[in-house]
Amino acid sequence: MAKKIVIISTSLRANSNSDALAKAFAEGAEKAGNTVEYISLRGKQIGFCMGCLACQAKGACVLKDDANPIAESVLNADVVVWATPIYYYEMSGQMKVLIDRMNSMFPKNYKFRDIYFLSTAAEDEATTPAKAEAGLQGWIDCYPKCQLKGSLFCGGVTDIGDIKGNAKLKAAFDMGFKA
Repeated sequence: MAKKIVIISTSLRANSNSDALAKAFAEGAEKAGNTVEYISLRGKQIGFCMGCLACQAKGACVLKDDANPIAESVLNADVVVWATPIYYYEMSGQMKVLIDRMNSMFPKNYKFRDIYFLSTAAEDEATTPAKAEAGLQGWIDCYPKCQLKGSLFCGGVTDIGDIKGNAKLKAAFDMGFKA
């Protein structure tokens, strides 16, 4: 059965390495017959959460920017994929800001069950994405019907295009195909 997959690429750099992983995942998911909505945060306006909690009563954030339509897409997805560069051993700031702004989803009925995490970094140690993944797990824990289904890290990539020809692109494709 085909799934609706929402992929959120959080890098603001055009043609970034994490974006390449996300696109490989998307290709695999589409090849398997799924519907993919690819959302890049590049060019999006997403303000900081003010902690007012008005979203809990209103069902949407009172800030009128790109976060609300992204949250609606996530609510209606079967699968959510987060792709981020790792900065200082953490997720990108824009990813964290969007996660905070998705607070409006908390009281709503959500469809997503499977979450995937894709990350890249200049550092190549296996532990490099651990803190970023733990941060994402905090969001996942707020939605008990879903789980982190898969995580893929590609280290040793700094400059645009460093990921070209890397075996992790095939792994991302395969992960998307099986999602």
